[in-house]
Amino acid sequence: MATTTNAPQVADKAAVTYLAAGQEVKLSYNIVRNYLTKGNGEVSDSDLMQFISVCKFNQLNPFLNEAYLIKFGNQPAQMIVSKEAYLKRADACPNYEGMQSGIIVVMNDEILELEGGFIPAKAQLVGGWAKVYRSDRKFPCIAKVNLSEYDKKQSIWSEKKATMIEKVAQVQALRTAFPSQLGAMYVQDEANVSDVQVLETTLHKVNEENAEAQAQKPTPTPAPTEQPPHAPSAKAATEPHIEF
Repeated sequence: MATTTNAPQVADKAAVTYLAAGQEVKLSYNIVRNYLTKGNGEVSDSDLMQFISVCKFNQLNPFLNEAYLIKFGNQPAQMIVSKEAYLKRADACPNYEGMQSGIIVVMNDEILELEGGFIPAKAQLVGGWAKVYRSDRKFPCIAKVNLSEYDKKQSIWSEKKATMIEKVAQVQALRTAFPSQLGAMYVQDEANVSDVQVLETTLHKVNEENAEAQAQKPTPTPAPTEQPPHAPSAKAATEPHIEF
């Protein structure tokens, strides 16, 4: 009698499955490398492993743009997290008691910390600030950042400086307040990469994929055309016609 043996199943040891906000997320080296990495550099296995580990630990869903990798040339790979992901992680902590934030301006030779992003007339924007409160800490976690350190003078920074510098202060204060939940995660505005670089490389990748898809399409064979009953021969059709 013939015996059947179960062949060993080769599992993708790099694949990781976890839940993020009630949704199942599956990540592997190939998925992250091909779909969740931006830039023109080649990410290493250690970069991919760290990205997957941080996403799993913090229950981030990269397919909702909560996180992705950036790698340009020989620069170190950087994990980028959205501000919304920061707020979700903080809000899930029972000790979180809210945040205050705003901008820092110089007006009439005086440095003022204003709430929100409104810049008064004749005021010079110089930075942003944020305070995060926890019920289990005596003092709030405070972050103050200089505009000159983060203003890339391009893209959205040219139009919304106050909004962007306040955002940087917010995420820094949140990361200080919740190091276990938000450590080793940075938003794009903190990273050493510009919006233009990300956009250009993303568009370049899309164009390459479109060109490859077009090249793989089979060339349609034109259907044969029927000649009319009294059509001239091929030789006659190529001879010049002279009128007198």
